[in-house]
Amino acid sequence: MEKNYRILLAEDEPKLGQVIQEELTRLDYRVDLAYDGLVAEKLFAEHNYALILLDINLPYKNGFALCKQFRETNKKVPIIMLTALGEIQDKMDAFNLGADDYIVKPFHFDELNARIKVALKHAETTEEVFENIEIGDLTIDFSTKMVTRAGVEIPLTAKEFSLLALLARNRGKVISKQQILEKVWDLSFDTGTNTIEVYISFLRNKIDKPFNDKLIHTKPGFGYYIK
Repeated sequence: MEKNYRILLAEDEPKLGQVIQEELTRLDYRVDLAYDGLVAEKLFAEHNYALILLDINLPYKNGFALCKQFRETNKKVPIIMLTALGEIQDKMDAFNLGADDYIVKPFHFDELNARIKVALKHAETTEEVFENIEIGDLTIDFSTKMVTRAGVEIPLTAKEFSLLALLARNRGKVISKQQILEKVWDLSFDTGTNTIEVYISFLRNKIDKPFNDKLIHTKPGFGYYIK
């Protein structure tokens, strides 16, 4: 590994936390382990982390509260939730609070390592410069990362913006789930989660629901497109 990335791991199960810490340390990451939310909060304030791994069911201050707090403080640091809570609402809550990824326990360490690499790569990649895109009354400004529709600014998370930008750059073309995984999440394999469906739902709620004309469409069995 070229860089010795520093990671904050908040995990209340001591044995699991130690195993993850040891495996990541073996891969040359520097890992600070917190067993409760207050310690995680203190460590986050003291250090500049390259990535955060957050369990949800933490004592004193849970992972949802920490995720919201960390995201408000740092817009760019990748946050990956590690949790036994696999319900769709739990995932939507995490993504709405600013999480970048969500891994349900039990998981294979190789998958966690792959997700970490992807998150770090995305955090360091400078997005290409594109001309602003206008589709109907929707405008995407790539220099300011601002999205407006009918003159109304629509706040998007980084992942929501990337997904919308991918669809907009390919307007009228159907983009498959696999293409979205590769372009937005930088994954060459489907992890079996419904993350894409969740994010499409987020976008529709923000981009389409408040307006009469719907821009984001589904072609069942093939993927999604914008027109």
